[in-house]
This record gives sequence, structure tokens and C-alpha cells, in this order.
Amino acid sequence: MSTLRFLRTFLAVAHHGTFAEAAEQVALTQAAVSFQMRALEAELGRELFDRSGRLALLNAAGRDLVPEVKQLLEQYERLKTPRHLPNTLAGSVSIGTIVSCMGRLSKIITRMKQAHPGLDIRLISGKASELAGRVEAGELDAALVVEAGRKKASTRWTPLYEEPLVVLAHPAAIGIPDPARVLRANPFLRFDRSQRTGLQIDRVLRRLDVSVSEFMELNAIETLVELVRQEAGVTLLPLLNGSNWRESRDLRVLPLPADLGSTARAIGMLERREHARQDITAAICQQCLLGIQPAPPDRAEASLSPN
Repeated sequence: MSTLRFLRTFLAVAHHGTFAEAAEQVALTQAAVSFQMRALEAELGRELFDRSGRLALLNAAGRDLVPEVKQLLEQYERLKTPRHLPNTLAGSVSIGTIVSCMGRLSKIITRMKQAHPGLDIRLISGKASELAGRVEAGELDAALVVEAGRKKASTRWTPLYEEPLVVLAHPAAIGIPDPARVLRANPFLRFDRSQRTGLQIDRVLRRLDVSVSEFMELNAIETLVELVRQEAGVTLLPLLNGSNWRESRDLRVLPLPADLGSTARAIGMLERREHARQDITAAICQQCLLGIQPAPPDRAEASLSPN
């Protein structure tokens, strides 16, 4: 089935634009990717790329081939799908997830695999924008990500739950429990602005009209929370569904003012509209919805609580 492997590599090159980046995604050397693409062109009898320096841009023939290759690989995946009994799940699927959802998703998939031994689910973590690109390119069947504004017609979005943004501080860092004052008065631990959540946090800070004293910028939510516990500063983060932050003696959770409007980030599943494992991804979505904890009190009510 070497031709099928070459076609998967072709889609990776088409998506990333360079043999080097495609090689990382398909776990090959750059030389092996170049060899495969030369072999594919020889087999099909036409050039598929305009090669210029490091870039490998699709020519007209290559662009015309992309939807046909995707369709062919989808059909092959359907052929591989075992014929199983009703109410059972079987087959292979690749699911991406942002790091903050990895724990929840891992537990769900472990339970599903115990109930359905024929399931083979591969989990990949990454940034929301990168995972969305891999779904669109056909490298992943689906991904649990933060919602983006625009979605491609080739994908489907299933909303699962929302996580409100809150200010997190150590009790010692709080005088008057006002989120804007707490942000102004303490070193600010920022979440990575190259990610969707980080950009949303930046927009909320502007809406609050708060100028913060930047201290550190990291791309790991739990690391930021631990730094808050150690009194290194304060932060603005989504209140992770299932977290125990409100029960922690070392943390105070301050809701944002109600007059800011919606400040929650939406988590959901992004998947290609046509893929061979839709029964599996639908089951994962159902299990995610079943495991969602009740939403915390709204901001008007929460502002009256000691936390």
C-alpha cells in the first residue's frame, strides 16, 4: 500500500507548503518525502509541484488532485472499518485536543476502549489553531479545540461547553476583591497570546481598561495556576470545567463584571464533514457532554461570595 502512504504525504505537503514541515507531520525525513513525491509524480505521469527553494507549491494539476485524494483516502478508511454488531464501536480514529482538555478526553477514551475493545483511538495534543489546520488537511479526524470565529465549509463544529474567564489570585494578593484592582496591583502572569485563548484574554483586558504589569507569559494553564498559588502574581484564565480552583485554600476566583458581557471561551469538537469515523466522534461528544460539571454561579451571584 505504498501509494496510499504517498497520497497521505502528498496531502501533508499540500497543507504545510514545505517538504520539511510535512516530514515532521508524517514522521519521515525530508529526503524521504521528496522521494515519495517524485515517485507519485512518476506514477501519475505529471508534475504536481512548482519547486522553488524550500517551498513546494502545488501547481494547477496538484491543486486539482487534492479533493480527489481526500475522497480516495476516505473511501479506503471506510473499507477498513470492521463490520461490527449494533451498539458497538470499532475502528481507528485520530483525535486532537488542546492541553487543557487532555485529562478529560483521556478518561473518556479509556472508558470507551474498555467498553469497545475494537476501538483504536490515537490522541494528539497541540495548539487549537494547529489542530484545526490538521483537521482541515485530513491529518486528524477531529479535534477538541477552542472555537474560532470563522469555520471552513468542509468542517463541522459541535459545541460542548463554555468556560468563563476569571481572575485567579492568592488570598494574600487581594485587598478589595475587585478583579480590575487586583490585576492592576499585582504582577501579571499572562497566557500565551499566540493561542486563541491568549488572544481572547488580551481582548478582555482591553474591555476592562486595565493596564497590567507584565511578569511572565506561558502556554500552560496549570503552570500559571501553580505560580499563583506560590504568590508569584495574578492571572486571567478560563475557569476549567472540572477544576477544583474554588475549593483551593491557596486560590481566590474572582468573576469578571457582568457588564462586560460574554467573556467565556467555547470548547467543542471540530471535524471534517465527511469522514469514516463519525459514529466514534459522535460517541466521544456524547460522553463529553455527560461528564460536564454544572456551570459556576453567574457573575452577579458569584461576586457576593467570599471567593
